[in-house]
Amino acid sequence: MNEHIIDATPTQMHVGPVEPNPFPYSLCISAIKDLETVVEVAAQHYFGDDKKWNFIAVTEAIKVLVRLILFRNSGYKMLLHGGDTPNIEKHSDFSSSQHNDGGFPRPGSGHGPNGLNPWNLEGRALSALSRFGENARMSSDTVWLRRVQHQQAIMEPPSSKRPTISMILSEKGVQGALFLMGEVLFIIRPLMYVLFIRKYGIRSWIPWSLSLAVDAVGIGFLTQVAKSRDGGKEQHYHLTASEQDELKRRKLLWALYLMRDPFFTKYTRQRLESTEKLLEPVPVIGFLTAKIVELVVGAQTRYTYMSGS
Repeated sequence: MNEHIIDATPTQMHVGPVEPNPFPYSLCISAIKDLETVVEVAAQHYFGDDKKWNFIAVTEAIKVLVRLILFRNSGYKMLLHGGDTPNIEKHSDFSSSQHNDGGFPRPGSGHGPNGLNPWNLEGRALSALSRFGENARMSSDTVWLRRVQHQQAIMEPPSSKRPTISMILSEKGVQGALFLMGEVLFIIRPLMYVLFIRKYGIRSWIPWSLSLAVDAVGIGFLTQVAKSRDGGKEQHYHLTASEQDELKRRKLLWALYLMRDPFFTKYTRQRLESTEKLLEPVPVIGFLTAKIVELVVGAQTRYTYMSGS
């Protein structure tokens, strides 16, 4: 909520038509993910293990819909942390070159004074403090006021036209198409996983294998796009630093497949139990190992199916 207040607060020196406050998609996605846990527990308690997947599938479908809308409204930017974190870093592909004006970057450039990025939370918070300080300062301090006004101009969102699918495909070609397909696969993968669990059961290899395959294909597309940045004339699509970090995070989430059934029951759990027996005679370490295994096995029975989604 704090982040949304900073995002939605208009600047006092805004010139031009006032746009309506944006819908807090990131807050909505976070709320749905938390609500999903409540839905799972309540559905399991009142309807049993089998029928709970109907309710989970509905919440997953809502989450997919919100993410697709956010993906479209953001100009088809990569969703950071599944949409929990706004992707506000500009793509150099769709922005003009940066120039300095009196020691300050032009509006839309990547950094503000002192090397701060005005599009992240720190930059927006500092801008809010600047606006607060403006009201407290004497109007005769014209030098300071000019700096505040320039900072507020930096904080204004760029007026460039939001990219569309046709623009991305026409300007970025194959790399743009791969990026769009990879991101859509990432968005719909959790829903596909739940639907196949609902049909075949949590112990079946079909949902597990299908989810892993969709993840591998989607990340493969995005990895190919990321590699194109080093291709010189072959560069068609550029991932920002935040998107590069997000791609690495998604690759690390593959480790969660070790915790998902049926792989966990058939392989991971056996390895954990054998390690526990091996270390059981060792004082303290054996006790701690037993507790860790107990916590891992207990946590696996819940949450792992949607972890990283």
